[in-house]
Formats: sequence, structure tokens, C-alpha cells
Amino acid sequence: MDATLEIPMMVFVSIVAFVVLLTGLILIHEWGHFIAARMSGVVVEEFGFGLPPRVKRFFCWKGTDFTLNWIPFGGFVRLKGEGALDPKERRAPGSFAKAGAFARCCILLAGVFMNFLLAFCIFFFGFLFGRWVPTYLSLDAMEAAAERGEIALQLGVFIDDILEDGAAAEAGVLAQSFLIAIDGISVVRPEDVVRLQEAKRRVVYTVLEGKVKKERDITVTVDEGKTGVLLRTVPRELSAPYRDPVTAVRFAFRESLVILEQTIRGIGYLFSTLVHTGTVPPEISGPVGIAKLTYAYVQQGVGTYLRFVALLSLSLAAFNVLPFPALDGGRLLFVLVELVRGKPTDRRTELLINNLGFVTLLGLIFLVTFYDVLRLFIAS
Repeated sequence: MDATLEIPMMVFVSIVAFVVLLTGLILIHEWGHFIAARMSGVVVEEFGFGLPPRVKRFFCWKGTDFTLNWIPFGGFVRLKGEGALDPKERRAPGSFAKAGAFARCCILLAGVFMNFLLAFCIFFFGFLFGRWVPTYLSLDAMEAAAERGEIALQLGVFIDDILEDGAAAEAGVLAQSFLIAIDGISVVRPEDVVRLQEAKRRVVYTVLEGKVKKERDITVTVDEGKTGVLLRTVPRELSAPYRDPVTAVRFAFRESLVILEQTIRGIGYLFSTLVHTGTVPPEISGPVGIAKLTYAYVQQGVGTYLRFVALLSLSLAAFNVLPFPALDGGRLLFVLVELVRGKPTDRRTELLINNLGFVTLLGLIFLVTFYDVLRLFIAS
């Protein structure tokens, strides 16, 4: 393909893949609201594919219009009386406000539950058939898991960076390589490197370079025990055994909770950084960054892509359960306040707060997207 067309095509494919993926996750989320509402006796007036305005109605099933809308992104459910201001309309049989507090809580949490369930199922089959390696938050945790037999682990010394005027750079050692031996003696930690270089003037590095891990011996001069390399211990080889269904269930549940916890921490970090610096931290990706990641994971194969789908599904669940106006968690908070006060919040006040929350969310999405695009320009 012509180089002038390659980048625009990659951007186009990334956006399409991201929109299709996120739309699917949102529809699964909305399907949870739909099922819970039906089970609670609340009338679902519309299940929309995409966002209004409406293009056409596909069909009507048990009082619910299934519609196609012009904006091809996400979806929604419209519950009877959900946006009504008239008290009579809100108290009508089958309306959302007429349902009991427990039923409304279940309806509001059902979308989050469906996203969690999807991620759990993906992790379950991944751990059962795909021999996936769980997420470990530290090297110590990974080593402990290897001792328990959960994974097969071989540590290695990774060359993170090289000083430009250092001996390693002059000898031709490349950054982002593995240092596997010094003078024929295997090394697995930076401390091993320090010990083997001590009191020597010259050593032979055995390194693995590039994606194909090509092995090469390089003679490097040692200056006062140093060669000008920045090292850290990382997993060099990592694999997992086949697991029985019970173990796969346990791993899938634990993985889902770990990802949820990390996502919530990430959201907290985003808000904390915004408050203190007014900027979006580079670790946080918005729509553009996620679209780029989607394209990259599609290229890496089905297993990697499915794991990314599970991660996004849990991220959607974590974001929606936040007690912020306009989100499911914010609406749930109004129900809980009603239980404490013994009466519902004034409907106009609730709508105003939710609308302000929605505008704030749009502003946040715009800000994160701006930094996404800015990083793309800086990188190019």
C-alpha cells in the first residue's frame, strides 16, 4: 500500500473497529437494563440501536419498539415515565418511578452486571482453553504464583536504556534487549550483573535482540564496575498450564476484580491529576487512544483482542457505577437518598443535576480526546 494512504487507512480502520467494539459493549450494557426492567414489571418503551434521531422502527415486541437511529454509536433503552415531570405520569402502572426501590436499584445495576458478566465469561474461556496468564501487580506476586504452580516463569535482565557516551553504547549494545549472561554465566537480576562485573576491566555480554530474540555476544569495557546501562528484572518467558473449569472460574473472578480495582484507581488518578495540574495524565487514554489500541490488538490475534474486549467491558462497568450524575451510579445514589429521606428528590432538581453531570462528562471526554490527539501529533 502507498505510504501516503497507509496512515489514513490505519486511522479509519482503528475508528471503525473501536466504534463497533464499544457499540457492542454498550448494547450489552443496555440489554441488562432491558432484562431487569422487564423482570421488574417496568415497561420498556424503546430499545434503540445507535443514538437519536430515529431512522426507522424494526418491530415492536411486548410493548417495546426496537429502533435504528442515525448516530451509529452505542444504544439506549427508554423506560416508561423515566423522563416525565408530571407526577401522575410517573405514578402510572409500569413506570420506572412506580417500581419499588429495590427493583429500581436492580435495573440501574443490571447494565454494569452484564458488562462484568461478559468480561468474566471471556476470562473463563481464556483461562480454560487459552492458557492465559493472570494479571499480577508486582514481580513478587508473579514469583509467588510461579511457586504455587499457577504459571511457568523465567526471569531475565532487561536493558531499559543505554547512556550515549557509555561503554555499552560504544560496544554496540542495544536498548530494549535482554542480557542473559556475562562471561557465559546466566544472570536474572541486576544484582547478578553488578557482582559479575565487579573488579573486571572487560566482560562479554550475551544479549537477545529484536522480536526474533537473536542471540549475540558483545565485548564491553567496564569502568569502575559500570558499563552505562539501565537494567531491570522482567519476565523473559511466561506461560500457563491448562486449567480445569473450577480453577478457570476462580481465576476469571479474581482477574475481573483485579481489573475493576485498577480501573477505579485509574479513574481516581485521572480526577486527582485534573484537580491538581489541570492536565490529563499520559497513562490515561480517551477515544482516540483506545481506537489506536483496538487496531493494535486486532493485529495481535484473537486471544489478545478478546482480553482487550474484557478490559474495556470492565472499564465501562467501573465508569458507569461511579456515583456521578447522569451515570448509573449517580442515578442509584438518588434512589438511596430517597430511601434515607423517605421521599424522592424533586424531579426537576434531579433532572437539572443529571443534565449538569452529563455536560461535565462531555467536557471531560473532550479534554481527554484533546490530549489524545495532541500526543499523536507530538509522536509524529
